[in-house]
Amino acid sequence: MDSPHGAAVTAENFGLKGPRGWAFRGVRLDAPPGSLVAIEGPSGSGRTCLLLALTGRMRPTEGHAEVGGLRLPRRMAAVRGISALGPVPGVSDLDPALTVSEHLRERALLQRRFAGSPRAMLRPRTERAAEARRRIDAALAAAGFSPDDLPKGPRTPVRDLERLESLRLSVALALIGRPRLLAVDDTDLKLSDSERAEAWKLLRAVADGGTTVIAVCSQAPAGAITIRTCENEKGAADAFAKTGRA
Repeated sequence: MDSPHGAAVTAENFGLKGPRGWAFRGVRLDAPPGSLVAIEGPSGSGRTCLLLALTGRMRPTEGHAEVGGLRLPRRMAAVRGISALGPVPGVSDLDPALTVSEHLRERALLQRRFAGSPRAMLRPRTERAAEARRRIDAALAAAGFSPDDLPKGPRTPVRDLERLESLRLSVALALIGRPRLLAVDDTDLKLSDSERAEAWKLLRAVADGGTTVIAVCSQAPAGAITIRTCENEKGAADAFAKTGRA
């Protein structure tokens, strides 16, 4: 992958109110480039909303944040351009009917068509194909995912992948676009203790490689910059986040 290029992420009094009340409120964050940030809390405490707001995909109601020097909510489109979503249920789900290789080819094609420069589109087809292959190989290596090791190789359908394999594939797909910020939801959902350790090892390696990582979880790993969300006394999805080191 490229040299460290992650986006610094800051927030001050950051909040989002929806039809049923506050999804989260009072968030403060100061994460340098290449950080591993964990959004820790129970389901329904606004974790995913905060994740999507910090990546420019939901508009906050109060306060502000900056991602790579781009201020939210004013520069939401620009923040979306430098961030990528790993697995986020209902937003960036893998298609269970497609194979691993089909997912990779589709993502590389979309990246070249919609995120590449006009000059790059004028390069010979063989050069474009070689560049796409390099991006895919680098992303797979960063995610620790080898399609050739699967039972059916790259032709393995996504529905046949284990939970941790699906996470690695989703991360690899996100990294094809070389984002400055990677967002992952439900990082530790339905994982055994050993699998959970492997998942955090993966995300820490991505962060150590220079890409800032924000991950939703039920329990943050040691050493992560942690935002803790919690349900209010009435059980509504209000969330008051505190930032610290786990």
